[in-house]
Amino acid sequence: MSNSVANEIILNDDKFWIVSRRDLFGPFVYQWSGDLYGIEFTYQGQKFGEVCSDEELYADLKPFGLPIHVARVAALIAGAIVVSIRAGTSTDQRISHLISLLQQFELGRFSIRESNSP
Repeated sequence: MSNSVANEIILNDDKFWIVSRRDLFGPFVYQWSGDLYGIEFTYQGQKFGEVCSDEELYADLKPFGLPIHVARVAALIAGAIVVSIRAGTSTDQRISHLISLLQQFELGRFSIRESNSP
């Protein structure tokens, strides 16, 4: 699949997609773990990460062979989601935090939009 926008993050409820160089990657999905304490992350249905404790998020996207920029953006999004959910912040605050992180890590070329589908 491809997209007309070169670099974009598409947020949709409990899913997100990443467009990098007009190629679409995803869905990345997050959900509460079975014990309702942590959050688990999957990429195209396969688990790639989870919240291990209040201070630790484990994520390994290497097995999927994603471009490094896509893996970095996905890790930043996962971290921002965890922080936001645990802090009870609004979607606008979550997006604002994500924009700040993207700029901090020199990934500000990725725009963000909310959508019902990629």
